Amino acid sequence: MSVKGLRGIVSYDAMETIRNTNEWMGATARAIGAYPAFALVPHPAFRMLGAWGRVTERSFARMVIKPDWEIPPIAGEDGQDHVVYVEPVLRRAFGDLIHFRVARRDPLPRKVLLVAPMSGHYATLMRSTVLSLLNDCELYVTDWHNARDIPVSEGKFDVEDYTRYLVDFISHLGPDVNVIAVCQPAPLALVATAILAEEEPAAQPRTLTLIGGPVDPDAAATEVTDFGNRITMGELEHLAIQSVGFKYRGAGRMVYPGLAQLSSFITMNMQTHTRAFIEQIYAEARGTASEGDKHNKFYDEYLAVMDMTAEFYLSTVERIFKNLEIAQNRFTVDGRPVDIGKITDVAVMTVEGANDDISAPGQCVAALDLCTGVPNARKVQHLEPGAGHYGIFAGKSWRLNIRPLVLDFIDENAALPDSVKPRRKRRAGGAAADCGVNDPVHSDNVAV
Repeated sequence: MSVKGLRGIVSYDAMETIRNTNEWMGATARAIGAYPAFALVPHPAFRMLGAWGRVTERSFARMVIKPDWEIPPIAGEDGQDHVVYVEPVLRRAFGDLIHFRVARRDPLPRKVLLVAPMSGHYATLMRSTVLSLLNDCELYVTDWHNARDIPVSEGKFDVEDYTRYLVDFISHLGPDVNVIAVCQPAPLALVATAILAEEEPAAQPRTLTLIGGPVDPDAAATEVTDFGNRITMGELEHLAIQSVGFKYRGAGRMVYPGLAQLSSFITMNMQTHTRAFIEQIYAEARGTASEGDKHNKFYDEYLAVMDMTAEFYLSTVERIFKNLEIAQNRFTVDGRPVDIGKITDVAVMTVEGANDDISAPGQCVAALDLCTGVPNARKVQHLEPGAGHYGIFAGKSWRLNIRPLVLDFIDENAALPDSVKPRRKRRAGGAAADCGVNDPVHSDNVAV
C-alpha cells in the first residue's frame, strides 16, 4: 500500500477515534449524572451533567449506525392494518432497488421509483417521504450502500456507474413507472432517462419529477457552488479523500468520509444546530425530552452518515459542478455522448424551494430547457414559497403542498404515449399552480 494510502487510513481512523471518544465521554457523563448518591445533593449541575451525557452519547453513537426504515403498518379501507415489508428487488454491490410491499394489498396503479440521494446520508433520510406516498403508490426506492463496507475487489463507482444503475432500475420496473429524483440524483436521473429514450424507448418512465437538484449549478449561487468554484480538484482530493480504516470490510478503499460530510452540513447551519442541541440538553434536564420527540426523530436520521466512494464524489464535483457537463448537455457515459433532447415521451416536472440554500431556485428548473424534445404541455415547474431544501421533499411543504401536486402530475400523464403504445391516447399534463406560503417548520431550513 502507498504512503498516501496509509496516511489516509491514519486520518480515517483518527476521525473514528474522535467520534468514539466523544461517545465514551457522553456515556461517562450520563453514568455519573445518574449515580444514586448525587440524588441527595440538590444541585442542578449533576442533572445538567447527566442530560449533556445522554444527548452527547446518543448523537455520536448514531453517526455509525444505519437506521432502520421502521415503517408502521398501513390502515386499510377494510379496517385492518397492513404490514409493510422492505424487500430487495435487484441487488447490486453499491446499491439495491428495494420495494415496499404492503401485505394483503393488491399492487396500486401508481408505480413510483423514488431515487434517494447519495450525498452522505442513507436512503432512510426519506422515511417521511416514503410514508407519505405508501397509501397512494406502489413504491420502490434506491437504497445506496456505505462505501466503507464494500470491498475494494468490487471496483470503482462514479457518476457514470451511478447513471447505469438508474438505467437498470428504471428498465427493470417497466414503462409504467414514475420516477421522482430528490436532490443530488436529479441531473443523473435526467441523463438516465435520456439514455433509455435513445437505446430502449419502450422502457422510458411515464413521468420524471426532479426535486431540488443541481441540474445547472451555475444558475444560482449557493455556498455549495461557491466552494466548488473556489477549490481545485487537486486540493479537494488532498483535503477530503481518505482511505477506509482497517476496522471495516472496505479497508483501503478511497472514500469521502461521511463524518467529513456531516461536519460540512453542520457548519453550514451551525447556529441552528447549536440552538437545537442546547434546547435538547435543557429538555433532558427538565425531564420533558422523550425517545420519540422531534429532536431525536430528526437527528437520529440526520447524524447517521455514510461514506461515498472517492471517484463518485470527485466526478460529481468535477463533471456536474465545475465542468457543467449536464447543464450544457455534454455528458458522456462510456465515451458515448448523451443527448437530453432525445427525451420526447416523458412528462417532466421540477420542484424548487424558494429558501433552498443547497440547490437554489433556478438550478433544477433548468432541466426543462434541456428537454427540447418534450412538448411544453408536458412540462411543469413549481416553486414552493418559504420552503428550504429539506422541506420540499420531507417537511411540511412537501406534505401539504408539493405531494398533492406531484400525484396529480403523475395521474395527468398516466397514459402511455402514442410512440410507445399506439392504441393508447396521449394525455398532456397541466401546469401546477403555485401554492400559498406555508409556515416552515424547524426542519424545513436545515441543510441536507
